[in-house]
Formats: sequence, C-alpha cells, structure tokens
Amino acid sequence: MNFIPYSKPVLEDEEIQEVVETLKSGWLTTGPKVAQFEADFKSFVGSDYALAVNSATSGLHLALEALGVGQGDKVITTVHTFTATAEVIRYLGAEPLFADIEGDSYNIDPEIVAELLKNNANVKAIMPVHYAGQAANMTRLIELAKQYDVKIVEDAAHALPSTHNGQMVGTIGDITVYSFYANKTITTGEGGMVVTNNKELAERVKVMRLHGINRDVFDRFTSKKPNWYYEVVAPGFKYNMMDMCGALGIHQLRKANRFQEIRESIATRYSDAFVTLPVTTPQISNPSDTHAWHIYVIQLKLDEISISRDEFIEKMSDFGVGTSVHYIPLHRMPYWRDNYHLNNEMFPKSSFISDRIVSLPNFASMTDEEVERVIEVVSIILNKYQKA
Repeated sequence: MNFIPYSKPVLEDEEIQEVVETLKSGWLTTGPKVAQFEADFKSFVGSDYALAVNSATSGLHLALEALGVGQGDKVITTVHTFTATAEVIRYLGAEPLFADIEGDSYNIDPEIVAELLKNNANVKAIMPVHYAGQAANMTRLIELAKQYDVKIVEDAAHALPSTHNGQMVGTIGDITVYSFYANKTITTGEGGMVVTNNKELAERVKVMRLHGINRDVFDRFTSKKPNWYYEVVAPGFKYNMMDMCGALGIHQLRKANRFQEIRESIATRYSDAFVTLPVTTPQISNPSDTHAWHIYVIQLKLDEISISRDEFIEKMSDFGVGTSVHYIPLHRMPYWRDNYHLNNEMFPKSSFISDRIVSLPNFASMTDEEVERVIEVVSIILNKYQKA
C-alpha cells in the first residue's frame, strides 16, 4: 500500500497557473502578486494592515522589534512550541520567560503567565502560540496585558482560520504572525504574514523587512518616471516575500475555509473512531469557535498499553502511516535547557504530554480511504498492545 505522509500540501491548477504567469512576467521578487496577497489577507482576517514576509520566524522577529523589545527586556512565551517562537526573542538580546501549558488545550497557561508577570520586572510582551489551531485564552491574556502594561504578539503559525469567542485571530492582540510553511493550513512554500491594526507598528515592520529602506521597492521599479531615490533609515533585514510565493498565497487563501472544513471533518472522524481506545483525543475549549485543525494530536494512555509512544510511532510507520510529534518541548532542547537551567519539574504538564502525544495525518487532500486506513492502523496497534 502507498505510504500516507504525515502532511502534504494541496496545490491545484489555479496556484500552478498563477506561478507560471508570475515567471513569465519577469517579476520574481516582491511585486504585484505579493501586494494582492496582502490586500486579500487583510480583508480575510479583518485587520487594518497585512505585511508579507519570507517566514513566520522573520515575522515574529519584526513584530518584537517593532514593539521595541531589546537588551534587558523579557518576553513570556510557552515552553511547548517550536524553537522559532523563543529564538526570535534572543535575536534582539531579550530574555525569554517560559510558561507551562494548560492540561487540556495544550495552550499557554494564563495563570502561570500571571505569576511570571507578578514576579518579573521589564516584561515587554507576552507571546502565546495558538496550539494546533485552537486559540489560546486570549480573554485572560488581554486582561493581564492591560493590568501589567505589556503587549501581545500572537504566534498564529497554526491558526488560520481560527477564532476566540467569535473574534478572528489576528484582530485580538497587538500584532499577529501567521506561517505559510509547506505543512501549514495554507502554504506559499516559505512565507508568513504580519497582521496588526496599529499603523505605527505596521510602518515599522514595512521598513525593517527590507533593509530599513523608507520606500516601497515595487513602486520604485515599476514607475514610468525616474524614481530611483530612496533612504535607509534603520539597519533593517532581508525578510521580504517573493512574488512566486505571493502567487501561491492568492489562491491558497481563497481555499482556506474549504481546507479547514475538510481537516475538521477528518478530526471528527478520528475522535469518533478512537472513543473506545486508550487515547485522549483533542479537547475543545469552545465548540462555537473555529478551530483551524492544523494538527490532530492524540495522547496515548501509557498506563493502559504495553508500548511507548516512540514504539507506537515506529509501528505506525511499519504499517505505512507517517506521524509527527508537536513538540519536543524547549526545556528538553540542549540550548534552552542548559542556558536557562530548565528541567522537567518546572513544566510538569508539558513534560507529561510530550512523552505521550502523536500527531496523525490531517491534510485537505486526504481521501476517505486514507482516513479510514489511519483509523484502522491506530486501532490495530492499540488493541494489540492494550493491557488486559
């Protein structure tokens, strides 16, 4: 049987034709396709500004820089995330403060955030991650941000399209960053989007994403009149998105809601099928909200089975099904563990689940047969190794 990958991008004729048109146009770097993608994205989310970048990592870096985060400042984030969330804090010479997660949603625990705010000076921002596509408790985080006069940068790499209490992620915090990496809910291959309603933040991000230049390069190079002059007003970065990526994004965005509906349907089928198995399926904080279902995560009940999580993953692969783990938490990564003196006891909830979680295939081009095969394989393995 064909191997079922953990993730596979859905690229259809519209995306391919748009990229071919871009190649034929001769305009490959930031240009009209990126501009259209930004305009469409702004409308989709309902924000005042949307600025395309070459990755979510660069977007998070720009977001913190625009907020003035620097040497001596501190930024609170979750330990249960990919390293990019924390590393951008170090780019600016600031110090990350790590919070454990809630036991059900796996999102950052607001009450631990409250303790960190209470016990630490010079906290400049809170950076929650909307884990798996389910929004963090933004109501409580906004309350804390106002109480302690700090800003919120939302890592929404998983969260397109997601809502919190009916409000679209991207319109809640001070600034939000999405990812369009190959395995995300929509993809541009590599790429990200910085979204905000704050004009000053948007202007700073726009300048800093391309060498600190105070003018739009696309305008300069498409003008019919001499338009060569520009000024460098800051030591910026090279974080702009290519037009080929923007071309993909235009059509991927139009399909974002359809893709979400398919992933949600797959997630529902999984949860219904696994109800009698020794696993915990994803817990939904607010059923009326939109969950992007970027990933579908089961938690193995290790006390009820005779194999480890790692052995389960190997057996899934033997049956031709790809899986992943989201995440090996940062307190178990050598850099963060050793430099910040982190250990499992400091983050009991993340430590507990990180030995037990497995991400199953959940992408918009999965066939009914593939979904049923994943269900069958999970059931075969867990039934075989379930303790009497």
